[in-house]
Amino acid sequence: MKQPYDHSFHAYIQGIIMIGFALFMLWLVLSGNIVFYIAPLMMPFIYFAIVSFFVLGIMQVFRSTSNKGEEHENCGCEHDHQIKGPPWVKVIIYSIFILPIIFGFILPDRMLNSEAAANRGVQYGSGLSTSSVTTPVTSSGEAVDNNGQDGETIEHVQLENYYEQDWFNDYYDEMAEEFSQQDIIMVTEENYIDVMTVLDLYLDLFVGKEIEIIGFAFREPEFEEHQIVIARFSMTCCTADVGVYGTLVESEDAYQFDDDTWLYAKGTIQKGTFNNMVLPIIVDTYLVEVEQPANPYVYPTWGR
Repeated sequence: MKQPYDHSFHAYIQGIIMIGFALFMLWLVLSGNIVFYIAPLMMPFIYFAIVSFFVLGIMQVFRSTSNKGEEHENCGCEHDHQIKGPPWVKVIIYSIFILPIIFGFILPDRMLNSEAAANRGVQYGSGLSTSSVTTPVTSSGEAVDNNGQDGETIEHVQLENYYEQDWFNDYYDEMAEEFSQQDIIMVTEENYIDVMTVLDLYLDLFVGKEIEIIGFAFREPEFEEHQIVIARFSMTCCTADVGVYGTLVESEDAYQFDDDTWLYAKGTIQKGTFNNMVLPIIVDTYLVEVEQPANPYVYPTWGR
């Protein structure tokens, strides 16, 4: 005999699932691990979601203990609110929502690593400039003729649409003026993308200046032993839009450090090339291993 559909039971399960999601998001916020998934700009939406899931979940649980759960079958909306199919179908459907909550609490939270960087591709500098090179160059960014003699300095020949917007140029004109007055350019989590962009736009202005930066180690397959990238993941909204921004570093100690090792680097900015792009290279670099920052990601500031 076919068992009647128990609306109250299903309302209770659905309420528990919503409360479970609210608790999971709350746990991520309280533990600080939310930074692995969501940019700070999106936090108001997370707070709203936590409150909404809690309220709706509690309402659903209370509804399941009253006659309203049974009245839902004849609510007059002309829609069938039952989950169709045998019991095992209902188990699968609810598992789709329950298992992510369970795994979310059980599995460790961690940042993306160099494997993800390799899959996504590293953008050197800010990633907005794609300067092309038509001749071989020295490590200082000067062209070399067929006889190995230094030639003319290679110029940037292609810029993204961002550079054509007045507000963008004004913003980074001010940034370049500020950074150019510093004896040592300190790259922080707050100004990371700003510094990368300024170096793209005004590299000649900063050649010869010292720079300090922290990031995780990454290597391209074609790198030489003394080359390494200091990289950071940048997040605008969430992990779905994460990009990798890296700075090429040359150091005699580079070979000592494995990929994903967090490093502090201090060296001198020079103009160089990689994969037919003119970009800043940090040379004569001092490298030392450091602890991973509490928040390993960096965020754009010019769009705020």
